[in-house]
Amino acid sequence: MKSVAVVGASGAVGDVMIRLLEERKFPAGTIKFLASERSAGKRVIFNGDSYPVEILCPEAFEGVDIVLSSTPASISREFSPIAAKAGAVVVDNSSAWRMDPEVPLVVPEVNPGDILKHKGIIANPNCSTIQMVVALKPLHDAFKIKRVIVSTYQSVSGAGQKGMSELWAQTHARVNGLDVPEPSKFPHPISFNCVPQIDDFLPSGYTKEEMKMVLETRKIMGDDSIDVCPTCVRVPVLYSHSESILIETELPITPESAREVWEGKPGLTVVDDPSAKQYPLPDSSKDRDDVFVGRIRQDLGRPNALLFWCVSDNLRKGAALNAVQIAEELVKLTAVSA
Repeated sequence: MKSVAVVGASGAVGDVMIRLLEERKFPAGTIKFLASERSAGKRVIFNGDSYPVEILCPEAFEGVDIVLSSTPASISREFSPIAAKAGAVVVDNSSAWRMDPEVPLVVPEVNPGDILKHKGIIANPNCSTIQMVVALKPLHDAFKIKRVIVSTYQSVSGAGQKGMSELWAQTHARVNGLDVPEPSKFPHPISFNCVPQIDDFLPSGYTKEEMKMVLETRKIMGDDSIDVCPTCVRVPVLYSHSESILIETELPITPESAREVWEGKPGLTVVDDPSAKQYPLPDSSKDRDDVFVGRIRQDLGRPNALLFWCVSDNLRKGAALNAVQIAEELVKLTAVSA
């Protein structure tokens, strides 16, 4: 049994982490919930018991084995090394450590072996990257992916509770003929709109979110030769990210061969029957753990190119679930190596 701490327990991802630890019966002998001073004193119900949310401070990590952390990157940079120094292994959901060469970046269905390379911190990838690499890895192993062109349709919950509240407030105003509140979380109004900007722009013309997909995909897949061309778009959907993906491969690939490779892969479900209007939808993937793929079709002019549609709940597999799965794998791997 492990002593567990959830950091950022009062946030949207932290709340899902807590529910998943409970649902999946994580072997937590003891557990504590940490957050900022603003949230201290709130109560968390876990396995039928009520726990206070404690203030995040260095002393809080004493005796903790595993930390599941979902905080802003600046907070993680300060506290994750403190937790690691105290003897815990931190599974961090922020962007702070993802590209640190000393920190493994892990999706358990793709590179579970990298978990044991940790030096106290394991990074949880970006939400849009996670679902994409779960779909890409089996195809890469079978056909060798050379290029990925991806356009994302990312829900507002990827921006946290403030993003969801902004969509609700603007939608309420529009349908009731009221003045639409000025956006604060997004650069433009998000209700009845699409915004082709997530995070800040870089001198290259790409956004930070887009470059996360480029660099993280290569690191997780262990192949710097993969060319990733992303466009990330925020859409007025509450939960689940969708992605339109085109891959170019060294070996010829067909929809039939892709389905065969995907068949039975953990964490991946094919929903692909256009004649019955069956394909992955954000609404139907909410609160579900898998990555869903559909609309699988050949590129019209090239036998080495395939297109498909990919959807996943960004708060579950795209964040909290992936972190909990890393912790589960860590427990298994350390038990075997002990």
